[in-house]
Amino acid sequence: MKSGHGREIAFLSGVLPETSHAFAEKNMSIDQLIARHIGDDVRFPSIHAALQTGIRMVWNANGVELKPFTNPEKMFEHLFLNLSEQAKREQVQTLERNSSILDAVGEQFADVKSRASVADRERLDQFGTSIRELEQRIQTRHDWVGRDKPEYDISHHLQGEATIIRRYNAIFDMVAYAFQTDLTRVATIAFPNELGYTDVNGVTRGYHACTHNGKDEQVVSELVAIESFQIEQLSRFMKQLDEIDEPNADGSLLDHTVILFGSGMGYGGTHSNRNLPILVAGGGFNHLGHVDTRSPAGNNMPLCNLFVTLMQRFGIERDRFNLSTGSFDLEYA
Repeated sequence: MKSGHGREIAFLSGVLPETSHAFAEKNMSIDQLIARHIGDDVRFPSIHAALQTGIRMVWNANGVELKPFTNPEKMFEHLFLNLSEQAKREQVQTLERNSSILDAVGEQFADVKSRASVADRERLDQFGTSIRELEQRIQTRHDWVGRDKPEYDISHHLQGEATIIRRYNAIFDMVAYAFQTDLTRVATIAFPNELGYTDVNGVTRGYHACTHNGKDEQVVSELVAIESFQIEQLSRFMKQLDEIDEPNADGSLLDHTVILFGSGMGYGGTHSNRNLPILVAGGGFNHLGHVDTRSPAGNNMPLCNLFVTLMQRFGIERDRFNLSTGSFDLEYA
């Protein structure tokens, strides 16, 4: 991949949207691939949150971006507020109508496919997969409509001034509780590049401006403060998970949760996407500390190799993911 603005949108996929036609699942991000595999048994296959849109990093199998929740209150309503009985009935009716429409589309699809060329059949197979997945999601939502959500309270985070610290605390707390109560098993949380961090002590400008610092000491110190805040959020979240016992398995929730943290840029000042800072925590892995993944010849390992290893951890029997050249092999380093 080349450097430049916008390349960070391939962080979780390794593939840019404009080149996604060469891949069977387009530029699908690793979180959505895993959610498709393990999300059928929970109310929400995945959750995506940020305090601002900007980093487009979550993509479905059709190459469509999935927008994040940018308002903690809206995210809370989605995750934890129950519908009224009237709203539940209306939602069931809507789901049944959508299911009927899909039935009609499926019949037409079968007829068109029978008359299509070989090349068109391949594209229609992708469309058929999307229809089946949509049918499954509709059925899953239908099953969950009548079930109450777990009770939760984030009011203590939202009282007073709505600072970036309080709002990210609320987001991470909701994800932790959603994991604990098995509302979802996949979540992504982004720190957008244009987000302002003036709530953080010593910071007077946005994240993006700080990455273009010209090695100015004051601007660099603000960048350090911003990234320290991000690491503090991650550390706080991991500590929460580590304090939750897994009732049906040994260890804590952290031991059974794979955490991926990092950036789609190695150095924002030049928009380089080489030498990415990537951290993997939890998940029962035998962690080795810092690992240099360059080959003896100095070639970098594709990040997609790590994604192959992560999805295999979730029981997905595949040995390729987009631009991967293998799995995460420490002999490569």
